[in-house]
Amino acid sequence: MTEAGAPLLAVEDLSVAYRAKGRHRRSGNVVHDVNFSIAKGETLGIVGESGSGKSTIARAILGLVPASGGHVRLDGRDITHANHRERRKVAADLSVVFQDPYSSLNPALTIGTILGEPLIAQKLGRSQARDRIAGLLDEVGLPADALDRFPRQFSGGQRQRIAIARALAVGPRLIVCDEPVSALDVSIQAQIVNLLADIRDEFGLAMLFVAHDLSVVRHVADRTAVVLGGRIMEIGPAEQIYADPRHPYSAALSAAALVPVPHVQRQRREARGALSRINDAAEVGAGGCPFWARCPERISLCRSVVPPMVQITPETSVACHVRAPASPPAPATGHPAAGGDGATAAEERNKQ
Repeated sequence: MTEAGAPLLAVEDLSVAYRAKGRHRRSGNVVHDVNFSIAKGETLGIVGESGSGKSTIARAILGLVPASGGHVRLDGRDITHANHRERRKVAADLSVVFQDPYSSLNPALTIGTILGEPLIAQKLGRSQARDRIAGLLDEVGLPADALDRFPRQFSGGQRQRIAIARALAVGPRLIVCDEPVSALDVSIQAQIVNLLADIRDEFGLAMLFVAHDLSVVRHVADRTAVVLGGRIMEIGPAEQIYADPRHPYSAALSAAALVPVPHVQRQRREARGALSRINDAAEVGAGGCPFWARCPERISLCRSVVPPMVQITPETSVACHVRAPASPPAPATGHPAAGGDGATAAEERNKQ
């Protein structure tokens, strides 16, 4: 059992490296020293643009990609390198809802069979399993007769409801939602987000919600971690990061969110377009901030030194040389880390 005050999920210095294909293959990290925790009943949103590494973080937690460093602890148990047998034990506490509801459901099996598989693995009797399946379908807003039909007979939103029911089948304590609404029509997305929020509250579940849209995450998450280049750029309350982002990259994501006011939407579109044109083709220095090339507030330090995560309010931390109030000085090695004159972040800001 989780000790009082201890997180249900703790991710510590998590790194993931992929080996590139080709004759001269070299491995490179796509996730770098990621740290966060999720408390019982809490929802953490992970947000970032395509290729930012957000889904890789989720897949490493699920054991679908191997971690090259760090630790993932669920309820105090280290599951970073858990084998197949150990993962089966963890499955009772950790479930997943994938992005594509159709490819995640076996088209050759009926819904009753799909939802019954995890229950059979728990040694539940046939009649008990059928009653449980009917209850799960009711929880996600589908009729009980759906269990005798096939996935192809449902719409995309209904299939995602079925995937959510499957995730609930084993009574998990944490559900990982890997972009659960990005493959759905906009008209259906709000329904699924509301369903996930209702289920979380009803069952007291913790949730890791991965998405690329800050406006979606703010409706379901308690806190948000903004990811780019496999690093967390900002983490804090979901509403604050949406309404008053502290990191320039978070601000860019916020500007991408649609709003129903035409003149405000036009201003957002213009601001985002200008941001994307700023040194878009510039090379990011090795070891620097992954947002350096596009950042309108960058200083020379940003190009070559990874910004440390600095707590700027009791609830918010930011990895930014400019926005953070006091980044540590560059090490005195004889090779200035600032990429030019060895200035610290504070000195660079004073030059601007």
